[in-house]
Amino acid sequence: MSYESDLALRLVPYVAGEQPKNVKLIKLNTNENPYPPSPKVAEAIAAVPKDALRLYPDMDATALCAAIAKVNGVSPDMVFCGNGSDEVLAFAFAAFFAGKKLVAPDVTYSFYPVYASLFGVEYETVPLTAKFEVDVAGLMQGCPIALANPNAPTGMLLKSPEVRRLAEHTRDNDAVLLVDEAYAAFSPENALPLLSEFENVLITRTFSKSHALAGMRVGYAIGSPRLISALKRIRDSFNSYPLDRLAQAAAEAAILDTEYTAKTVRKVCEARDRCRAFLIGSGIACLKSATNFLFVKADPVDAAPVQQKLREEGILVRHFKADRLKAWLRVTVGTAEDMEIVTEKLLEYCRSV
Repeated sequence: MSYESDLALRLVPYVAGEQPKNVKLIKLNTNENPYPPSPKVAEAIAAVPKDALRLYPDMDATALCAAIAKVNGVSPDMVFCGNGSDEVLAFAFAAFFAGKKLVAPDVTYSFYPVYASLFGVEYETVPLTAKFEVDVAGLMQGCPIALANPNAPTGMLLKSPEVRRLAEHTRDNDAVLLVDEAYAAFSPENALPLLSEFENVLITRTFSKSHALAGMRVGYAIGSPRLISALKRIRDSFNSYPLDRLAQAAAEAAILDTEYTAKTVRKVCEARDRCRAFLIGSGIACLKSATNFLFVKADPVDAAPVQQKLREEGILVRHFKADRLKAWLRVTVGTAEDMEIVTEKLLEYCRSV
């Protein structure tokens, strides 16, 4: 006898990066921000009236949506907030892809096939090129389309003219283009300019990376009011109150402190580029990143032994077992001091390829 549904038995869940209890480790395996959030975040949380916690929060996160809209130059009715961008992505899969055939790169955020299985989405992949670049022409053989840009775990950016081609293709076929911009703050460009022209483009983002609020679980989407309305219908069929009062207050303070965010993002990008330059100069392949992590070819065949050696040194990085990825390590960018240590160890353990 089985108590589980066929769905529960069939699902292959997403596997997150290790979350160790040993805080002495240099933790570079889950793309968290190495710096604390804006000091204004703690002030905002402390300012929430204690008595208000007995009441349900604003289901639409009105003040937070207004702050996101202000910073991104859109209207508040173009913003939707959820419990991390993972939840926002899940709602988007249900709202726009259920019952359809979704096209995505074969190497991308590994939650996509999980959501596809969960929401009855036929999932078709298009291989990245030999250089790990997105095959735009291949993606345009179908739609709707999901695109992580910059991509994960490669870190590479698909330039705006190519994203526009995908927007035009999906619009011409009455389908949605989902652009997952979890790492947009670390990138020189993003898809926001498309929103004034394309009603079918939905951008998702997170406060976990650039705003150092991974522990608060806040994500959002920006798109046409029509798309936002669909997300709300899905939300209200699942959980009408996805963001608590403290999370809303924290995220509003974080996104409005644009000066602090710009400063920490700049420090991450500088450390990222400095580490990559050292690796490249030593003959170690490392893809050009527009994110807060690097994708490093640590071995000609399998980088798992290098990952283990780094772990023994107290450094956590991410290794993927898929054939196309197993020679590589994904290394989150830490503080400048952390990256000096990591770079030295990578140069010691990586086999030149």
